[in-house]
Amino acid sequence: MVRETGPMDPIADVRARYDRFAREEAPGRSAQYAEWAAGAASDETILEALSRLPSAHRQPPVVFAVTRMLGAHGDYASWSEFVRNNAERVIAECAARTTQTNEPLRCVPLLVALDRIRGPVALIEIGSAAGLCLCPDRYAYRFRTDDGPAQLGEGSVALDAEVTGVRVPRRIPEIVWRAGIDLEPRDARDPDDRAWISGLVWPGETERAVRVDAALDVVAADPPLVIAGDAAEPGVLADLVARVPVDTTIVIATVGVLPHLPREARDRLIETIRALPARWVTLDAPGLHDAWDPAVDADAWEGFVLALDGRPIAAADPLGSWVRGV
Repeated sequence: MVRETGPMDPIADVRARYDRFAREEAPGRSAQYAEWAAGAASDETILEALSRLPSAHRQPPVVFAVTRMLGAHGDYASWSEFVRNNAERVIAECAARTTQTNEPLRCVPLLVALDRIRGPVALIEIGSAAGLCLCPDRYAYRFRTDDGPAQLGEGSVALDAEVTGVRVPRRIPEIVWRAGIDLEPRDARDPDDRAWISGLVWPGETERAVRVDAALDVVAADPPLVIAGDAAEPGVLADLVARVPVDTTIVIATVGVLPHLPREARDRLIETIRALPARWVTLDAPGLHDAWDPAVDADAWEGFVLALDGRPIAAADPLGSWVRGV
């Protein structure tokens, strides 16, 4: 990820973000987060406090996860009282953290793309957090397909998803080397890092919480290399690619990370990836950039775009619960 500078009017930015989150993002996923966000959007004291944070650190999922980690709970009145009474702690902790949605279910669209790539594979993920999406070969899959249910793999973590209108993976990829890069790497073996990754699961997402915790166990048993760095900075990604073993197909994955980069850094990173001797798998909102070939209609597109080397393969749920051919 790349840290982002704040907008011209921080308070207006916070109000807009929390209002949008309450109306468009939280409903259907977390009633508690919807209530907290709606309350914050109309609470001048809370808005002022959160406006002190840099832009990338004032996002609702980050702030809510931090406050829960520090002890906040209950309805909005209880949450806002906690924030007012602990404002300096909340601000300091949020300033040290960013969104790290380490969702193993995103391995489903990743697997659909990897099924089109000749191995053995050297997998590099940008924005990898604890590396849960660096291990698609260590999970089991249960697909709902056009031809009925299908299973693949024998891992202890079963990922359930709908895969329709597109070729269903029939093999586990041969991944012989894997590495991640993140501004703030997390270690699945570290209790504090585990608590942070688990804490980013929203209240009410019970199945997801179980899945993330189980994937953390899988990764902790044999953790991948995850280095600290900004992949959009010159030379950083190229240096990591230079460490890849010979006779492998290099695959660079940007699975849900590009929305967290400002436009200039995002475009620079895409240009860097395309100049490297690597295949590129990405999962992005259709209107996020102009790297699609052919172009996609962002207004008509459902979900995110799953693409290989910029060529759209399928539409997909941002968290990986479904993949549908286009």
